[in-house]
Amino acid sequence: MTQTAGGFLGAGPGEVLGLFRAQGALTRAAVMDLTGLSRSTVNQRIDLLLDARLLVGRDPRVVPGRGRGRPAGSFNFHAARGVLLVCDIGATAMRAAVCDLAGRIELDEQLPSAVTDGPELVLERVNSLFDRLLDAVGRTRADVEGLALSVPGPVDHEQATVVSPPIMTGWDRFDIRGWFGRFYSCPLLLEKDATAMAWGEYRTHYPDADTMVMLKLGTGVGSGIIAGGRIHRGADGAAGDIGHTQMLGEPSDDGPLCRCGNRGCVEAHAGGWAMIRDLAAAGRDVATVDDVVERIRTADPVAVALARASGRTLGMAVAETVNILNPRVVVVGGQLAAAEEQIFAGLREMVYSRSLPLATRRLELRRSRLDQRAGTIGLALLLSDHIFEPARIDADLLTG
Repeated sequence: MTQTAGGFLGAGPGEVLGLFRAQGALTRAAVMDLTGLSRSTVNQRIDLLLDARLLVGRDPRVVPGRGRGRPAGSFNFHAARGVLLVCDIGATAMRAAVCDLAGRIELDEQLPSAVTDGPELVLERVNSLFDRLLDAVGRTRADVEGLALSVPGPVDHEQATVVSPPIMTGWDRFDIRGWFGRFYSCPLLLEKDATAMAWGEYRTHYPDADTMVMLKLGTGVGSGIIAGGRIHRGADGAAGDIGHTQMLGEPSDDGPLCRCGNRGCVEAHAGGWAMIRDLAAAGRDVATVDDVVERIRTADPVAVALARASGRTLGMAVAETVNILNPRVVVVGGQLAAAEEQIFAGLREMVYSRSLPLATRRLELRRSRLDQRAGTIGLALLLSDHIFEPARIDADLLTG
């Protein structure tokens, strides 16, 4: 919406709906004040939105400063009209949620699942989990207005496909939209897992940060980038793949072999799977990243040393990102973030010693506040914004 001295230009029904989504309950008079539109135009916009069940009336309430006349009726975004389904698919687990149309989680559930099992098996699990969640909240597939998934690999956001993923065997260019199209007739979004987490943290806790980096530390290592208040995916969806940058100057047999086939990647030094490898080599009984975290928390000397070394390795990679992007906040999430003290010590040491002083002058290093729900919350907010994009709403309502 373009603001001018006289109000807003081009405030179609989609922009008016956006006001309700952003601010909550509003009266017709409040919409007039916010947009500068005439009473008749505001009435027409609101009536269209009411007819489409995008707005719902609330009980009349007195609006301060508007005299002793009849209380003004207010309206709100009809977030309960339908539901959204989202699923954050990780390397070894998935978390799905059913949300209202504003992106608020109503119910979620996590279960183990290996992404290396391939798209057919994994998506069958996702679909079954969706059905279970819908049944639990008393909804059906007919109530679903959008789907969103995230995966631990680069994606083509427009086509909703995974592109040349290092660890997702069988997923390359798999038709995820077509697969779900057998069950749902609604939009489907696909996002990289760390990017979904970044958007969730940015929208809920750091909306004023402008530039933010999300570092995901789980089985692997990934990052999501918010630049200028928008998601930065890069030209081909590969932006933020910090885990597969190499710590050496060029490929060399001196570095550990990574799952992507190269040697010396950050992930091969500091990822959860690499720590499992090194702990097992030291005679420790570990099979999962949660086992690694437990070893660190109980002060196993080998695990603590590995965590500190991983933190320094991650810090060197993040320092380069800080010098290039100059983010206001670096948020650290994922399973390994639970080992906060040991991981963060090395991370801070390297970031502040290797980054330019100006780039770290106001930099904040924070642990994720959304924790395991960062991905699902980010997906839900992205999906809600996509479905209720003003241009989309205008096209639906004004052209029929």
